[in-house]
Amino acid sequence: MGNQTYKIIIGVSVGIAVGILIGCGALIVIRLYKKRSYGQHQSRDLSIASVPIRVNGVNTSIDSSATLSGSGTNSGFQYMAKRNANTKDLFASLSGIPRYSYKDIQKATKNFTTVLGQGSFGPVYKAAMPTGELVAVKVLSSNSSQGEKEFQTEVLLLSRLHHRNLVNLVGYCVDKSQRMLIYEFMTNGNLASFLYSDNPRILSWEERLQIASDVSHGIEYLHEGAIPPVIHRDLKSANILLDKSMRAKVADFGLSKEETFDDRKSGLKGTYGYMDPDYMSTSKFTKKSDIYSFGIILFELITAINPQQGLMDYINLAVIGEDGKADWEEIVDKKLVGRSNPEEVRLLADIAYKCLHKTPRRRPSIADLTLAISSIRQRRLINSDTLPSSGSDDASRIMRRIESQQVELSNVTSLRSHMSLKV
Repeated sequence: MGNQTYKIIIGVSVGIAVGILIGCGALIVIRLYKKRSYGQHQSRDLSIASVPIRVNGVNTSIDSSATLSGSGTNSGFQYMAKRNANTKDLFASLSGIPRYSYKDIQKATKNFTTVLGQGSFGPVYKAAMPTGELVAVKVLSSNSSQGEKEFQTEVLLLSRLHHRNLVNLVGYCVDKSQRMLIYEFMTNGNLASFLYSDNPRILSWEERLQIASDVSHGIEYLHEGAIPPVIHRDLKSANILLDKSMRAKVADFGLSKEETFDDRKSGLKGTYGYMDPDYMSTSKFTKKSDIYSFGIILFELITAINPQQGLMDYINLAVIGEDGKADWEEIVDKKLVGRSNPEEVRLLADIAYKCLHKTPRRRPSIADLTLAISSIRQRRLINSDTLPSSGSDDASRIMRRIESQQVELSNVTSLRSHMSLKV
């Protein structure tokens, strides 16, 4: 009897011990799983987090949407410190773009003495890399509240966007608190400097048409070639850069966004003078908002009038012409008088004006715009003795097609409204 009792006690003790071991093992597994899940959640948060950005002046972009709750608290600082610690690994794993150290850039810019200009992001420097390649380094100002989100957006977007009419990102720097973007060097700077500064170099009409064509191809790639499509949201002449051959490339993707098909609204982003009035009233940004901005750029090429200095007033005055026809000759850049083809100027101005239609859906697509501008440029390639007006006819035919499509859209909309009233 005593022996049996002893065996029972030993059995119970062993059972309890095994149960404790199993329980401890399960607890360890659960804790490891939760820790791993938390780490993954933090990693996802890093890729989409926002910080306050943009306090603006004249001709700078705005972004009134981003906020960071508790930014003045200890938890806010801890969050930023944690995000900064992980940014290097995030970009290294996602971008595939070379990362440089602060010392590398400091040496390449001769201790940051080779200033090219000042952008909304911060100062821009010319740099000579060890390979001999010239680049432009855009540095996030240490007191800038706008740049972290834009920095991440540019690196992650430009790592997958590659086109001859988009400025190429060739590297970046994340070194403690330093944030820098490294681009291919564009010898002739931005389009705005040619149009509005005392630059003695005058853009010829042929160069302006080429720039219009280049920009349209860049936007077409963003809207139609990229998967998913990308909306630039800050198209302006200051963001159109020119290489040594005066070929244009679209730059500055800090406010860009992949296209979404929902009813979410965003804070105001862009640059006054270039912003779609419909977007300003509804806070809904679409591809057609980029089309509006492109129309403004086309009028800048035609008139050399700054959008922030009354360009729309001049356009509206020109539209009130005799016989209901726009008198674009009244607002053409005086530097082009006698040096441009009036018919080509008229065609490009007609195209630009359609981009500014108050109803976004009635603005042409970027593909139609690219085709229409190409047709104008073909005039210079056609033998005037055999086909003197073919290019003009092509452009006019494309414009008539765009007008026809707009009428059809308007009719469909009216029909839908009529049907809904009946119901």
